[in-house]
Amino acid sequence: MDIRTVATQPYSDQKPGTSGLRKKVPVFQQPNYLENFIQSIFNSLEGYQGQTLVVGGDGRYYNRQAIQIILKMAAANGFGRTLVGKGGILSTPAASYVIRKNNAFGGIILSASHNPGGPHEDFGVKYNISNGGPAPEKVTDAIFANSKTIAEYHLLDAPDVELDQVGRFKLGEMVVEVFDSVSDYVELMQSLFDFDRIRQLLTGGQFRMCMDSLHAVTGPYAHALFEEVLGAPAGTVLNGVPLEDFGGGHPDPNLVYAHDLVEIMFGADAPDFGAASDGDGDRNMILGRNFFVTPSDSLAVLAANAKLVPGYKDGLAGIARSMPTSQAPDRVAARLGIECYETPTGWKFFGNLLDAGKATLCGEESFGTGSNHIREKDGLWAVVFWLNVLAVRQQSVEQIVKEHWQQFGRNYYSRHDYEAVDAERANKLIEGLRAKLPTLPGQKLGSYEVEYADDFSYTDPIDGSVSQKQGVRIGFTDGSRMVFRLSGTGTQGATLRLYLESYEPNIANHGLDPQVALGEMIQLADELAQIKTLTGMDKPTVIT
Repeated sequence: MDIRTVATQPYSDQKPGTSGLRKKVPVFQQPNYLENFIQSIFNSLEGYQGQTLVVGGDGRYYNRQAIQIILKMAAANGFGRTLVGKGGILSTPAASYVIRKNNAFGGIILSASHNPGGPHEDFGVKYNISNGGPAPEKVTDAIFANSKTIAEYHLLDAPDVELDQVGRFKLGEMVVEVFDSVSDYVELMQSLFDFDRIRQLLTGGQFRMCMDSLHAVTGPYAHALFEEVLGAPAGTVLNGVPLEDFGGGHPDPNLVYAHDLVEIMFGADAPDFGAASDGDGDRNMILGRNFFVTPSDSLAVLAANAKLVPGYKDGLAGIARSMPTSQAPDRVAARLGIECYETPTGWKFFGNLLDAGKATLCGEESFGTGSNHIREKDGLWAVVFWLNVLAVRQQSVEQIVKEHWQQFGRNYYSRHDYEAVDAERANKLIEGLRAKLPTLPGQKLGSYEVEYADDFSYTDPIDGSVSQKQGVRIGFTDGSRMVFRLSGTGTQGATLRLYLESYEPNIANHGLDPQVALGEMIQLADELAQIKTLTGMDKPTVIT
């Protein structure tokens, strides 16, 4: 076995964000850049010799080349077995399941999630631990520390592995198993949902659905699930072939970027149900005919209807949501008599709660929903969950959501994204807000009175770890609030996210456009943070 030890020098910019290391493809193509980061991952781990590593990605540009490098480095570093998705394709939810099912030591997922792909677009590398979830901060901190001192990496000199053929191969002393991850994932969904009932819904002739995979990783999974196993007509899945550049599109399932689906669902003779998923398959957007379901409402509706679904018929242990997510799930939890945990943004913060049996359903306003079946958010799982609820209740998406508002009240909610903001200006905005926090409680801002103002800090109830500076919150006495965060998922400049929420218990006032209902607060947020002045932008890049 010919193992090369290659001398290298550190790069200073390899600090993982909320979802691993994300950079432009040319950055990863720099000499030793990817190799440095992979070796830094291995250097930060203990006890993996002879163990199993899962490897795969969302099929974006550079996915195949990176997999070959990672396999040869895993062999050189002493892993005993690697499991690789056929064609290098492995959705993030499927990767989490494969790690758990095979008792793997961990996994390396190659994705930049909902960011664009292509030779000059985004690429990402994320390490998941043995529970199938993203590495916690103590692990990513160790990876970053290693990346700053790395002097060499190890690589096996060997031919590339045939990724398009299912089978077992040897790479030095390491076994490489190329497997079809789609069948495993379909079996997992069958264990949770009433496929017979969903099949009746989709084949009865009265109900039509449309699933847009945005030329991203869920295409093969969606074809297998909806058109083959559940019997939906051919053509139900749109843009179902994964492409290295996602067909030139932006694989982010929101009202702006999933425009083909939005036109269909808000057009003449629209289907009854529409859904989209993102680059790596962990996000979802849910639409009814001429009706958009916010991710926060989606989590709340699924929690309120969980007992209709076989996998959750015994009830929920608890609900967990990210801090910027609306408080709609909190109201469901209170009615059910269970806990609702508020965590920082990032799915890794849900892992301890799920492992400890404290939560069953989890969600983030950024179009991510999931449960304790794996340790990642899961876009197709959310779609099948909705189909199961629709099949049982025999109502439209709009009817189900509006009945939910009647029962629990409506949380008007919106997120305004200002993308590619100059990082220095974005930090100045956040620091300016932090400086104002002590003076805000008790102040009147327009028709609102400030009840609290803080920079969200989270103490993990399971391991006691503390995460600080997770978002500036300004809450008002009527339960409304605004939240300001800089996102860690972009690769260019900074993304400022503004979250706005107002609770409306009066059914007569449930029919407003959210931008109208939140209009005064939107203006107040701009005045308070000087958004237009500091970002140089007249309006958000994306409103969801």
